[in-house]
Amino acid sequence: MNETASPSERYRQGMATRRAVLGDAHVDRAATTSTEFDRPFQELITEAAWGHVWSRPALTKRERSIVTIALLAALGQDDEVAMHVRATANTGATREDICEALLHVAIYAGVPAANHAIKIAKQAFAQMDAEKAA
Repeated sequence: MNETASPSERYRQGMATRRAVLGDAHVDRAATTSTEFDRPFQELITEAAWGHVWSRPALTKRERSIVTIALLAALGQDDEVAMHVRATANTGATREDICEALLHVAIYAGVPAANHAIKIAKQAFAQMDAEKAA
């Protein structure tokens, strides 16, 4: 938020949810690299995506994680797929959940989209396993 305005309740809730899903390190990195140019965007996604959508009670973080990964895979948003696969460590979505979601992507959005997302998920899981083993 800018220095003259205190954060809204939706922003505060969004930041708490964003940290719970993506982890403090990711959120701190985004804040550290934020500039005057992209700060309004960071505020928007914190309030809208994390404070409104991800904070709604109707779906669990696990369910939202599964839906998000499927949508991002269908849209070909590779970096976001990887980020949200890594976030499954915090949301409770399992590798089986992600596999099932990507099977849906194959049928409803196309085999190439699912195939590419599977490659990204495998890389993210390998990185997570390596970090856990270290």
